Amino acid sequence: MSYQALYRVWRPQRFDDVIGQDVITTTLKNAIVTNQLSHAYLFAGPRGTGKTSAAKILAKAINCPNQKDGEPCNECEICESITNGTLNDVIEIDAASNNGVEEIRDVRDKAKYAPTQATYKVYIIDEVHMLSTGAFNALLKTLEEPPAHVIFILATTEPQKIPATIISRVQRFDFKRITANDILGRMEFILNDKKIDYDDKALKVIAKAAEGGMRDALSILDQVLSFGFDKVTYENALQVTGSVTKSLLSKYLTNVVNHDVKDALSDVRQMLESGKDAARFVEDLIKYCQDILLYQQSPEMVEESELGVIDEEFKQLTSIVDAQRVYRMIVDLNDIQNQMRYTMHPDVYLDVLTVKLSTDSQQDASQAQPQTVVQTASASNVDNQLVQQLKDQVASLQKQVEELTRNGVAANNGSNSASEPDRRPAAKKPSGSLSNARVNLTKIYPVLDNATRQDLTNIQNIWDELLSGLDVTKRALMNVSKPVAASHDGVVVSFEYPFLFQKASTDEELQDALGNGLDRILSYVPDFVFIPAEQWPEIRKGYIVAQKNSGKEVREESENSSVENSDQNDDNNNEKQDNEPKIVKQATQLFGEDIIDVKDD
Repeated sequence: MSYQALYRVWRPQRFDDVIGQDVITTTLKNAIVTNQLSHAYLFAGPRGTGKTSAAKILAKAINCPNQKDGEPCNECEICESITNGTLNDVIEIDAASNNGVEEIRDVRDKAKYAPTQATYKVYIIDEVHMLSTGAFNALLKTLEEPPAHVIFILATTEPQKIPATIISRVQRFDFKRITANDILGRMEFILNDKKIDYDDKALKVIAKAAEGGMRDALSILDQVLSFGFDKVTYENALQVTGSVTKSLLSKYLTNVVNHDVKDALSDVRQMLESGKDAARFVEDLIKYCQDILLYQQSPEMVEESELGVIDEEFKQLTSIVDAQRVYRMIVDLNDIQNQMRYTMHPDVYLDVLTVKLSTDSQQDASQAQPQTVVQTASASNVDNQLVQQLKDQVASLQKQVEELTRNGVAANNGSNSASEPDRRPAAKKPSGSLSNARVNLTKIYPVLDNATRQDLTNIQNIWDELLSGLDVTKRALMNVSKPVAASHDGVVVSFEYPFLFQKASTDEELQDALGNGLDRILSYVPDFVFIPAEQWPEIRKGYIVAQKNSGKEVREESENSSVENSDQNDDNNNEKQDNEPKIVKQATQLFGEDIIDVKDD
């Protein structure tokens, strides 16, 4: 294969060719010139930043008989052999595939022998963090006291995985990411040398997409050259990298900021139809929002990072968008980016994201505040009117009690007259949370007339199965409900929250689904009556009073005990509990009365 990738052809052969690592290359050259070489080096840093290239240059420089100012000549037999990888005294080991104890022991044993051609025997161990614990232990002693003619150069992208005992025995050099300007200059040099025309904006897109790795930049440049038949254009660079044009990002965010949901969704559709990657689009949006925040604080910093490419649309957008809004957008973008990793339908997430970003605004919140104040004031007026009505009612009742007392009625029926006023206001006591929650007692009382404990138990036993047959929305609505009374022809269901009671009462599809479920499970379909949970005790007591006043026998049995006996048994239960031993009380509290059987000795 005659063609070689650009990153292989243009691999640095001298320290001066290593881009963006001036401090490291200067230190190594000075160490060679002054003959202050260490027995072991650790080159750590991101991928494509020159670690392995610097290791090979160092191996050539310390063995080159013609080295000058710490640089190898690259013309002698030793330099050419190291460049071609044929010199036996320079050994490259891939720790990813040779990470066992036996391989490192073999290195340790062979390191004792003197070099055959070169001055130093050099071991370059790439991705050294992949070595096993046993392999590191085998290497430890050799690194601590190596032979005088051996130099170890360890390279890694994850230095945190290397044991501290190893790091303490080497000289560590941290390679940093290469700046976009340095990558841009190197690509311009290569293309000029190859006499290939290029678009400046295209090279800037590639330099930013490389994320600080020179090897990545040259690989992308290779792809662009192949895609465009040795032509480097802006459009080709965008296609290969999957990046989105700045104009589309500006247009999209402008529509989002202006709450133009329709046009923003159209921008997303245009981006996807042009073949752009959804994940890359979100990543570009995050970077764009970051640039907006930075530009509002330090325009010079953004101009430097963007290689001087700042359009008027970007400047206009930074002047109209609020920083707090951008903060919220970045949070939403980050959440969507994490969710999109596990989906096969990223377009759905982008549409949801677009609607959310377009409808979120601090201005909307500020506009809502006066309305909230008005609503609060209105609610306050309603409360004041309600209090005044209650006061008038209490005053009227007090007058009636006084008249009855003067007529002598209170002496004979004191308990009834005292309890009646208490009961009547209680029945009419309004609740702020239930001001709109109206319960139809004409449907509840017929169910209670024929309610039995057995029917309620039957419904409770199949309640979870019934809810599992509903769709997600209806099941979420019914999760805060429970049956409290039942007969063969009807079921009373209480809801924990009044607004959910109202929603369920008007949802005919929900009631049909519940009926179909009961028909499938129990083979009969009772009517459903919905009530708010906090009104159930009041309704139950009202039913008992109505039955007693009419002289009828109360047969309804509700969730915990029969309605008729629930109030009468309270005093008896309290007296019984006072006489029970302490251990019986504790057992009853833990397990309930239904399964406790107390036997006397």
